[in-house]
Amino acid sequence: MAIRVTGVSKRFGVVRAVDRLDLSVDRGCVMALLGPNGAGKTTAISMMLGLAPPDTGTVLLYEGSPVDAVRAGRVGAMLQDGAFVPGATVRDVVELARALYPRPLDTDRVLSVAGLTGLAGRRLDKLSGGEAQRARFAFALAGGPELLVLDEPSAAMDVAARQAFWTAVRSYAADGNTVLFSTHQLHEADEHADRIVVLAAGRVVADGTPAQVRVKAGVREGISLDQAFLALTDPSTPTGTEQ
Repeated sequence: MAIRVTGVSKRFGVVRAVDRLDLSVDRGCVMALLGPNGAGKTTAISMMLGLAPPDTGTVLLYEGSPVDAVRAGRVGAMLQDGAFVPGATVRDVVELARALYPRPLDTDRVLSVAGLTGLAGRRLDKLSGGEAQRARFAFALAGGPELLVLDEPSAAMDVAARQAFWTAVRSYAADGNTVLFSTHQLHEADEHADRIVVLAAGRVVADGTPAQVRVKAGVREGISLDQAFLALTDPSTPTGTEQ
C-alpha cells in the first residue's frame, strides 16, 4: 500500500477542512483527487506529505510516517506554490533535486521525460508558465520517487505539452510507481486516472473508476465527468437521468 489515511480530520479555526477522511491508494495507481474550492484537497495533500499534522487520525506512506517516507527519498511533490532559486538554470534545479535523494534518476533522463532537454541551460526566470510547470515536474521526478504527488500539474501548459506530460506520467506509473494528482481539468482525470476520488466538505463523496463515478452521480451514460462532478458536489445540479 502506498498511502493509507484513516479517520483523518483537520480544522482551521471553526472550519473543518478535512472530516474523518479514510483513503487508501495501491502502489502503481494513478489517482485523481477532485473537489471544488474549499473541499479539502490541498489540506489532505499537505497531511499526506507531512507538511501539516492531522488533528485526529493517521496518515501512513508505505506503512510509515510521511516524514520518514520523504526523508527516505520515496516521495516527490510538484506543488502550485513551488518557487525556484533566482537565476538558476533548468539543469541547476534538476541537479539540486538529485542531490537531495539517495537514488536519483539520471539528469538527462529527467530532462527528456519532462520535455526540457532543449531548455536545460535556460534560466528559470526566463521560462514561460508552461515551461516552468515542466521544470517543477522535473524537480519532483529527479529523485526517482516511488510516489509522485502533483497539484494542478498541467496548469499553463499548451496542448502538445499536456499530451507529452501525461504520456510521461503514465509511463512512470507503469514502472510500478504511484501518482496522486489534483486538478480542475476534469477531462484529464477522465482520460488519465485509473481511479478518481471526489471530495466535498472534507469528505469522500465518490470513489472509483471514471465510469463508476458517473454511476455514483446518477448521470446518463455518455454524460461528461464535468456533469457528474457537479451532480456530486452541488445537489441542485440536474443529473440528466430523466428520459
